[in-house]
Amino acid sequence: QVRLDESGGGMVQAGGSLKLSCAASGLTFSDYAIAWFRHHAPGKEREFVAAVNWNGYSTLYGASVKGRFTISRDNAKNTVYLQMNSLKPEDTAVYYCAASDDYKHPGTGPMSYDYWGQGTQVTVSA
Repeated sequence: QVRLDESGGGMVQAGGSLKLSCAASGLTFSDYAIAWFRHHAPGKEREFVAAVNWNGYSTLYGASVKGRFTISRDNAKNTVYLQMNSLKPEDTAVYYCAASDDYKHPGTGPMSYDYWGQGTQVTVSA
């Protein structure tokens, strides 16, 4: 059974930092690209945040987070990280990690991803 478990969410003031983790099990981790999406509110679409390919050498970022967030992975630990700096109130959302078997070329749309975690809440206060 594939599991993706997010952790590291919480509440922080604007300008602060958080580091999210996504621990995977039940799959061959290096066979998957991993992405982070976020969901601001019910009824809104999930927004692409960042993605990393199977070996960590190729990354993609959404326009709203580029230059502030960094995605990385440690295949020895089956874990992907999202370092979030210079946080803004508009970064408040539930953050999800997702796995895609298109391991070389991760996409930016939710339909590209096969497995999802349960999410972790990030709240940024003004």
